[in-house]
Formats: sequence, structure tokens, C-alpha cells
Amino acid sequence: MKRCDTLPENYREIYTVDLQKNKKTALLINGIAVLIAVPMIVAGHFFVPVSALFDMEKGFGMYFLRFGVLLLSIVLYMILHELVHGVAMKLCGTKKVKYGYTGMYAYAGSADYYAKRPYIFIALAPVVLWGVVLAVLCPFLPTEWFWVGYFVQVNNCSGAAGDLFVTAKFSRMPRDILVHDSGVSMTVYSAENIS
Repeated sequence: MKRCDTLPENYREIYTVDLQKNKKTALLINGIAVLIAVPMIVAGHFFVPVSALFDMEKGFGMYFLRFGVLLLSIVLYMILHELVHGVAMKLCGTKKVKYGYTGMYAYAGSADYYAKRPYIFIALAPVVLWGVVLAVLCPFLPTEWFWVGYFVQVNNCSGAAGDLFVTAKFSRMPRDILVHDSGVSMTVYSAENIS
């Protein structure tokens, strides 16, 4: 079973993640994002110094163009990230995916209940797909454009902190779990007795 429309009778709620309401978990996930981003930025600096992003050899126009493309790329990436979650949901049999933005987070959600493995696939699909695409693309970018692509990769990996968090958390839960992801919160259900 990949997904189901309704929760089976014998299932009960065992865990909830709601980053809008649970500030402690939100802070933890933001902390994980920083712990991912900082080492990536330091490592990237050893390949191409970050000063290359600020290079003005080709004039102010090219300098501002790079920053404009960077900002546009990050916004576009956030949309593509959620679209990949949605495509993964569709691949798991979801008929209707809803997309939105809370002011803090963009999201993709549905009314379905997902089994453990399909949900982990849904959670990790964007970071894996875009991680590979950006890892292939970045080495071919001109030096002064490297950080434009690489900052999108940093955003990809650090922005997936919530997806990585739930993957780690749900991986340790019973095999029979069903996850309901409304987009702004995830509720996990199980039929097993958990003490």
C-alpha cells in the first residue's frame, strides 16, 4: 500500500509535526538548516572563493545581474521543490495535491494517508533530484557565476532540513505508520501499541 483515502479504524495518532505551532521543533529544524548550510558554504569557498560572486571586473551591470539571477533562482527553486513533492505524491497515487505558502514556508500537501516508505520517498524526492541536477551543473558554471548555482544548492540541502528531520524521525517509527501531510503539518498514525 502506498496511500489510502481514509484512516483505517484501528489506527491512532502517535506523533504530530506542526512548524507553525511548535516553535521548539521549528527552531530545531532551523538549527539543522544552519548546521548544513555553514559547512557547505565553507567547503564551496575552497573550490571557488566566495569573493568571485562580488567580482566587478565585467562592470556593475553584470554584478547586479548575478544577484538578480540569484534571488530569482532561489524563489524558482522553492516553487520547483514543492512541485517535486507534488509529483512524488502523484506517483504514489494521490489524485489532488494542494500547494500554498504560509508566509514562512511553501508547501505541498494532500488529504491522503501515506505508508512509511512512500512518504519518505515524497519527503526526499526534491533534495535528491535537485541535489543531483545542481551538483552536475555547478562545476560547469563560469567562476563568477559559480556561487549563484551553489547558493541554490546550499538552499536545496539546508532548506530540506524539515524533510530530513521527518525522514529520520519516521524511519524509527513502526513499519505500519500512515502519514497525513496537510502541507502545514504532518500527523503520524499507527495501529501498533507504542509505550
